[in-house]
Amino acid sequence: MKMHLLGGLTALALAGGILPAAAETVRFTVINNSSVDLHYFFTTPSVEDNWGEDLLGETGILEAGYQATATINDGSTECLYDFRFVMENGAELVEHSIDICKLNSYTIND
Repeated sequence: MKMHLLGGLTALALAGGILPAAAETVRFTVINNSSVDLHYFFTTPSVEDNWGEDLLGETGILEAGYQATATINDGSTECLYDFRFVMENGAELVEHSIDICKLNSYTIND
């Protein structure tokens, strides 16, 4: 497998079980089904205005065609989160109000 799993990407770990009703620690699969490597993945509770730290860390990359597990453990009890993905080519995808309490996986497509 050609994923670079360093630093904060350790926080990306696969889980597919039942998630808590309140999002304190939540794990879900991130699937990069696009043709471009994912270089940054930021999250924030939808009620917040500032993005959290990059879940991939300083040297983490989720290569095109691969998947990993994301762990959100920011102490928030919110279920609705915004996601911001920044790809190798600079393209950004921002998704609002994702219910992470019910989320098993999230797929990035071209």
